[in-house]
Amino acid sequence: MAVQYVTQALVLIFSIITTLNFIVCMEVTCNDKERNALLRFKHGLSDPSKSLSSWSAADDCCRWMGVRCNNMTGRVMELDLTPLDFEYMELSGEISPSLLELKYLIRLDLSLNYFVHTKIPSFFGSMERLTYLDLSYSGFMGLIPHQLGNLSNLKYLNLGYNYALQIDNLDWITKLPSLEHLDLSGVDLYNETNWFELLSNSLPSLLKLHLENCQLDNIEATRKTNFTNLQVLDLSNNNLNHEILSWFSNLSTTLVQLDLSSNILQGEIPQIISNLQNLKTLELQGNQLSGALPDSLGRLKHLEVLDLSKNTIVHSIPTSFSNLSSLRTLNLGHNQLNGTIPKSLGFLRNLQVLNLGANSLTGGIPATLGILSNLVTLDLSFNLLEGPVHGKSLEKLSKLKELRLSSTNVFLNVDSSWTPLFQLEYVLLSSCGIGPKFPSWLKMQSSVKVLTMSNSGISDLAPSWFWNWILQIEFLDISNNFISGDISNIYLNSSIINLSSNHFKGRLPSVSANVEVLNIANNSISGPISSPFLCERLNFENKLTVLDVSNNLLSGNLGHCWIHWQNLMHLNLGRNNLSGEIPNSIGFLSELESLLLDDNDFYGSIPSTLQNCSMLKFIDLGNNKLSDTLPSWIWEMQYLMVLRLRSNEFKGSITQKMCQLSSLIVLDIANNSLSGTIPNCLNEMKTMAGEDDFFANPLKYNYGFGFNYNNYKESLVLVPKGDELEYRDNLILVRMIDLSSNNLFGTIPPQIAKLSALRFLNLSQNSLYGEIPNDMGKMKLLESLDLSLNKISGQIPQSMSDLSFLSFLNLSNNNLSGRIPTSTQLQSFEALNYAGNPQLCGPPVMNNCTKMKQVLERGNSDAGFVDTSDFYVGMGVGFAAGFWGVCIAIFFNRTCRHAYFHFLDRLKDLVYETFVLKVRRTIAVF
Repeated sequence: MAVQYVTQALVLIFSIITTLNFIVCMEVTCNDKERNALLRFKHGLSDPSKSLSSWSAADDCCRWMGVRCNNMTGRVMELDLTPLDFEYMELSGEISPSLLELKYLIRLDLSLNYFVHTKIPSFFGSMERLTYLDLSYSGFMGLIPHQLGNLSNLKYLNLGYNYALQIDNLDWITKLPSLEHLDLSGVDLYNETNWFELLSNSLPSLLKLHLENCQLDNIEATRKTNFTNLQVLDLSNNNLNHEILSWFSNLSTTLVQLDLSSNILQGEIPQIISNLQNLKTLELQGNQLSGALPDSLGRLKHLEVLDLSKNTIVHSIPTSFSNLSSLRTLNLGHNQLNGTIPKSLGFLRNLQVLNLGANSLTGGIPATLGILSNLVTLDLSFNLLEGPVHGKSLEKLSKLKELRLSSTNVFLNVDSSWTPLFQLEYVLLSSCGIGPKFPSWLKMQSSVKVLTMSNSGISDLAPSWFWNWILQIEFLDISNNFISGDISNIYLNSSIINLSSNHFKGRLPSVSANVEVLNIANNSISGPISSPFLCERLNFENKLTVLDVSNNLLSGNLGHCWIHWQNLMHLNLGRNNLSGEIPNSIGFLSELESLLLDDNDFYGSIPSTLQNCSMLKFIDLGNNKLSDTLPSWIWEMQYLMVLRLRSNEFKGSITQKMCQLSSLIVLDIANNSLSGTIPNCLNEMKTMAGEDDFFANPLKYNYGFGFNYNNYKESLVLVPKGDELEYRDNLILVRMIDLSSNNLFGTIPPQIAKLSALRFLNLSQNSLYGEIPNDMGKMKLLESLDLSLNKISGQIPQSMSDLSFLSFLNLSNNNLSGRIPTSTQLQSFEALNYAGNPQLCGPPVMNNCTKMKQVLERGNSDAGFVDTSDFYVGMGVGFAAGFWGVCIAIFFNRTCRHAYFHFLDRLKDLVYETFVLKVRRTIAVF
């Protein structure tokens, strides 16, 4: 009986298996209606990379790329058109409503395509079976259609990072109770002020919420969250601006990942953070958090990533951090931490990334960090750390890939035979102790991509192995040391190379097509530039963007091979011994932004082909022997920021076209033979007038070349206050006009007073006359003013007493007159600054203004320069002296007394005869 049951069971099982095999082996093809719908959908699309080439009417649509059908029914269930190759522009065009005929579609993925300027189709809301919809990174724009709220089965919705998606409200999302994953990153949610309460109360199943970069600015602290199942919350890159304390009282304890980075959160990290016991990732970097690190952070046993960088957190690192046994990344960089590095961090055996850079940590590097055998990145740069680091302290760091100790007082104390176990990729040791010997342990590092050892005290000959070893490196900076060696025969292959400010000699080296930046300034490189460096036959497209060989010993002319270097943006050959004419071939450098050929022996005129370099921002041809007139096209360079042509032999006049240089920040054409008047349109120079703010448009004023780990900026030697000063990083703040030591005449145009952003003005050693403009005091930022050695007359304007930033003033050797305006600033200068103006008076000069006034008034009288008040004083003194002299003589001398009274008797008789008798005769006649 039992055998019979077993036999029947086996027969039944065999029948089921046979049936299933038959069903599986049946050829399931797609539905004709759905195939035609997909072909109509394809017809509306642009497909430049032919990714839909398999979509043919002759083939089964279930085998088409991106289409997945039900194995039993052949109905299309999934449509995934995410591009496989991101190098090509992917699908674009119109999305056909024919997709509505895919009645059983549950998954639709159109992410990473190119539907730019296209709205999300509202008919998507009629695809009721959808559980998965991904339209991210596809360029959609406009309002999100409310019809998406009809997709009641939706579990996954990703509309993140499109072109310009917006919402008028989020009411539609309350109809999606099954939603588990919501990503609206990049969507403008600013108009929905109630977003937090709305989402937390209507999406009970939500596990992941991504609202990165959504213009969110606040959450009311009184509102409680109902995100009881939430595991991931990403609100980074918004404008949340309240105290962080209000956040943690509202967060779900189920959270595994919390990202609030790049907001404006303030206050201290609260102790109650320990309630988030399931947290694995906590990212709060890039806020305004302050105060001390709470000890309670050490209770987050599952924490793997802790990033609190770029805040203003103070005090020391808590010892409780040693309890974070699961921690893999600890980033506390760019804060205000002080104290020492706790030895207890050595207990974090799983730690892979330790970043404590850019703080104020002191003391030495604890040897316990050397036992973190899983450490991949160690960044302690930009601290006050000091003392030696021995090779033994680093022996167990066999997995280390990044070592960053730049800008510390740490000294790497290893001997020449030290061979570390690690293979570094990033070695950043600038401004810390390495020398004086060249570090030989680098020879064994075969994976280095970035090496910076600038200003590291190395005073040694570069070893021969070094030049072959650096062929693998992408970024090399060993500048500002005392490294020597002949580089004539070396070959350079790195993208970024900085060998500047060392003791290298020889001729220019050869470079490969990979080199983008080559800086060998401030060495002893000699020989010509034209051959072989410049003119050797090149079989590749040259990528060189920056070439700086300034302050060397180069000689000869520039040659005519610049056509091979058309990617050059910054060319600096200043302060060498180059000579000859500037070749016309320089005009082939159409991308050129900076041209510095100063302090050489070039002669002739500026080549007219240079006007083809329309992107020029920076021209320095100063201290040469260039002549001829200033070319008119130079005033039409609309991007020009710096024009320095001082100490040449230019002649002719300055035209009104100069005022077209609206971006100019430095105009230095001093010490030439220019004549004519100063243009009266200076107020049109917008940057000088403060109308074009650098901080509002910093990219416009970029005069360098940026790259990782460092950047390249031009430097400029100016004479703002009588002394030569070199400007580099602070050049962008300079506003300067220097027209001194020319043959200019005429008056100082009053429009110059409207250059409210100007800091340095030098018009000295010309033949200017007339008065100083009355509104000169409106140039509030003026630091230096030199009008000396001209013929300027009149009084110093009273408004100049308002120049509170003025620290250099020279008005000497003019025809100025009157009282020097009283102010703390003008009286702080020495009398020498006003010398050669004999009619100036008042402090600090010695001339008394009262006496000067008398002299001036006397000069206006008919007597010719005699002061009337002095005349009457002298007359009174003379009368008194004469009167008392006569009285004394009469009183003491008898003879004089008799003569005097005899004279009075005769005078009386004379008056009587002359007047009385004549009066009587006249009366008798009548």
